[in-house]
Amino acid sequence: MSCSSCLGEFEFSPEDIEQTASAGGLLSMEIECSLLCNFRCRYCYVHEDPIHRETELTPAEMRDVIGQAKALGARKIIILGGEPMIYPGIMDLVRFVGAQGLQAEIFTNGTCVSEESARQLADEDVRVVLKMNSFDPEVQNYLAGNDGAFDTIQSALANLKKAGYLSAERFLAISTVICRQNIEELPRIWAWAREQQIEPYIEMMTPQGHAWQNKELDVSSERIRQLFEQLAEMDRTTYGRTWTPQPPLTGNKCLRHQYSCLVSSTGDVMPCVGVTIPVGNIRENKLADIIQDSEVIQDLRRYRQSIKGPCAACEKASHCYGCRGAAYQLTGDYLASDPLCWHNQDRQDQISCLPVPVEKLVPQRGPMCLIKELLSVGERGGVVRAEVPADSLFVDGQGRLDEVAFFEMVAQAAAAYEGFRTNRFDGRRIQGYLLGARKFKIHGSAYVGDVLTINATKQAQLGEFAIIRGEVHRDTELLAEGEIKLWHT
Repeated sequence: MSCSSCLGEFEFSPEDIEQTASAGGLLSMEIECSLLCNFRCRYCYVHEDPIHRETELTPAEMRDVIGQAKALGARKIIILGGEPMIYPGIMDLVRFVGAQGLQAEIFTNGTCVSEESARQLADEDVRVVLKMNSFDPEVQNYLAGNDGAFDTIQSALANLKKAGYLSAERFLAISTVICRQNIEELPRIWAWAREQQIEPYIEMMTPQGHAWQNKELDVSSERIRQLFEQLAEMDRTTYGRTWTPQPPLTGNKCLRHQYSCLVSSTGDVMPCVGVTIPVGNIRENKLADIIQDSEVIQDLRRYRQSIKGPCAACEKASHCYGCRGAAYQLTGDYLASDPLCWHNQDRQDQISCLPVPVEKLVPQRGPMCLIKELLSVGERGGVVRAEVPADSLFVDGQGRLDEVAFFEMVAQAAAAYEGFRTNRFDGRRIQGYLLGARKFKIHGSAYVGDVLTINATKQAQLGEFAIIRGEVHRDTELLAEGEIKLWHT
């Protein structure tokens, strides 16, 4: 699975997208009905973790969150997997979506797309996106990790044709990832799709999941640029379609974080399949509250003010932010510039990348700075690393760290996260004060030479006051935990 579902301006108007982003609403929502799949695609974003069916969303939970999405303005529900067509309740699900007056779109590898199921999809006016990466059976099977993939896809295509999908009344697309094994044939696939009235979704791979382990798929950014420009010229001269080449999608642009989100098979809400930061879970909170309260989603929706590095200064910055999934997977920062964009190939040293030293992120200096580097950021918090030096002001004669240092470490970890998130690399450090603590428990002691990790997560904020939940660990041992109250500018 790739992120072809992030289709942009051709479906929704710029005005609708802008209004939806400002209002905290949705125009579409992606949902994983299950992670069960019979293919093992070498580029798939899903890791090979065990699938526990008992933890996946029930049909009732899926129907409920679809209703919540509709209340937020969603017009389309995009059904992902795994492979949706092997999910036992798939037809009931698409019928429910249609009964709500919403457009259903399904991404499938073609499995179980029989003449009968293709007809049922057509009867429900479901938009179908068929994952097809090559005309060469050997290449297609290799990329899908399934020896029968090519035949499965071709059979599904034939059945969809019989059901009337090659017409203006029935929307059919192919989802194709750009990789070394198929890049030379992609112009031919593009032309074939246009002639067949099939929409070609050709896109760059997101470097995650299986793609991390299959580097033989990689293509240089310069070669991808050449492909995008070739396809744009083909569309302009042959098919009368004009578009500006920009990553990660051919023929379109990805602004999906302005108006969409992903609900995983276990109920986690994430910005997309590439920005794998859970910002809430629908089993615990309403979808509207999750979207409204998420700092990650809000940062992405105001991308013109929040994107860092060369992407922020790019001439296309008003309507492009590269691939947020690629940026997050390669740098650990969902607001970093896209390292895979060809415009950034000579600017890699200007792209923020975690881990980073904290000197320019926190107001503390010298012996008062107890943390060393910010390791990761997520929803409302981050993780930092600290080392206990022998000359620390907080160490006693026996080399033991004073317990008060745990409070300060949590406060500094929160400051480091906030400084990184708000792009404070110019010396304008956030100023703040530790006002107090509650429910803070000390479970163990730290000593000179210990390496500690501190997790700090914002629990609540009112104006300039914030409650931070913190934990201090030495390896897997929990040394301290609790809440602190901060005031910061």
